[in-house]
Amino acid sequence: MPLLLKDRVALVTGGAGRLGRATAEIFLREGAAVILADIDETRVRRVAAELEPSHSGKVAAVSGDQSVAEDAARFVNEAEAALGLPDVLVNAHGIFPNCPMLEVTVEEWDSVFAVNTRGTMLTCQALARRWIEAGVKGSIINISSGAARSGRPGGGHYSGSKAAVEIMTHIFATELGPHGIRVNAVAPGLILDNVMHEESEDAHPYVNMTLRSTPIGRTGSPADIGEAAAFLASDRSEWTTGAILEVTGGTHCGRTHMPLTRQLR
Repeated sequence: MPLLLKDRVALVTGGAGRLGRATAEIFLREGAAVILADIDETRVRRVAAELEPSHSGKVAAVSGDQSVAEDAARFVNEAEAALGLPDVLVNAHGIFPNCPMLEVTVEEWDSVFAVNTRGTMLTCQALARRWIEAGVKGSIINISSGAARSGRPGGGHYSGSKAAVEIMTHIFATELGPHGIRVNAVAPGLILDNVMHEESEDAHPYVNMTLRSTPIGRTGSPADIGEAAAFLASDRSEWTTGAILEVTGGTHCGRTHMPLTRQLR
């Protein structure tokens, strides 16, 4: 099969994290060059060094705080200097603390929205400006979350920040579409480093409960998200923009673990 992303250049934020790294590995496999961006300079350079031997000359790393406009713009400039102007952006960064609404502080609330929402907006903005200037018909993939449409205790700031990412994806899609730029999002379900197919006494009760309500019968892996991002970045989805692709194993379908009932008495 032909490579999905041959000759593409992708900027992947959160590149030192599990979703960012998995996405980078899949993009490299599909022929793209990849610049990893992350706030943790030591870690992101280590990940890039680990990927480089198998993909010589196609991996670079940049570091900085994505929620700061100057750093987001610098990501783009340094990426272009390293491997050429990216024509794909994957916003795979994020923080997800849990805290009850009556206990969350203003600082905690603002930090989640700064990283998850403002950070996404700033990199979209910085790269889209360059694309319009250069006439590049690029593709943006924002990593959202099933939590954007599924409220849960302790997740007010995280769920809210991801809901904002989804509506921002729609708005960027409408504003950038006339320039040939596509903007989509992937909304993951429960992602674990080690995929679970069965409940376990050693697992957190939340994991077991989610596994029971997953029609596919397993938790997700970082590669599941990377594969979805690769599809959305490719020409195979050239008429797709403003989409929120739910990659959840079916947990987003509703109360999937409820028994079938013809009549309630």
